[in-house]
Amino acid sequence: GASVLLLRTCLVLLAFPIYLLSFLGMWEPFCRKVFFPFVLDKICVVHHKKSKKHKVELFRNLPEFRSPSGELRLLEIGTGTGSNFQFYPPGCKVTCTDINPNFQDSLCKNMKKNQHLHYEQFLVAAGEDLHQVPSGSMDVVVCTLVLCSVQSVSSTLREVLRVLRPGGAFYFLEHVAAEHSSWKYFWQQVCYPTWKLLFAGCCLTRELWKNLEEAKFSELKVQHIRLTMPWTPIEPHIVGYGVK
Repeated sequence: GASVLLLRTCLVLLAFPIYLLSFLGMWEPFCRKVFFPFVLDKICVVHHKKSKKHKVELFRNLPEFRSPSGELRLLEIGTGTGSNFQFYPPGCKVTCTDINPNFQDSLCKNMKKNQHLHYEQFLVAAGEDLHQVPSGSMDVVVCTLVLCSVQSVSSTLREVLRVLRPGGAFYFLEHVAAEHSSWKYFWQQVCYPTWKLLFAGCCLTRELWKNLEEAKFSELKVQHIRLTMPWTPIEPHIVGYGVK
């Protein structure tokens, strides 16, 4: 505990200008509008290379969740730059949501690259409040690298279940807490406060598989994997899907 506190203090001193800007109320708007979209775009390039094979496998059975009419209505929570579009099947009707509307440039680029999809609308909305989406209106909900930063994981999963039709599926790929006895977890604890400030509320130590197990999915498949991201404490991930 003392070692964690000491190293946290060192990080705070190194990032003191950012903490000062945060205290003055200037960091968050700059982070959401400029810093986070720019950094996320760069991180997504690296993360995509590491996670591509897992995403190909994860989304392989998406067509199985088409509605009886043959349509596949998909809602993506925290669409960000749109890095998942390439994995969705042709003709899929996509509704994009994000709490941060400042990803437009990268998002538009990925939309143009993926003309095999039908883009329904873009909603500025938090995962905990999807009131603009009717109940039972979606065949699939997708969420990747988002549950780490929502205000309430349980509220977000309740909204997921609300908007899904019976028999619909929730797909996820998220970084999670490492094993408590590991050095990875030690460094996650050290980096936690500064990382959360830098990356728009991203929490390093959430045990998201527990939240998923507590949600009322009729079927849940969760796999623990490791994605080595250089110079970051986000190696442990979970990937899978749950059926309503």
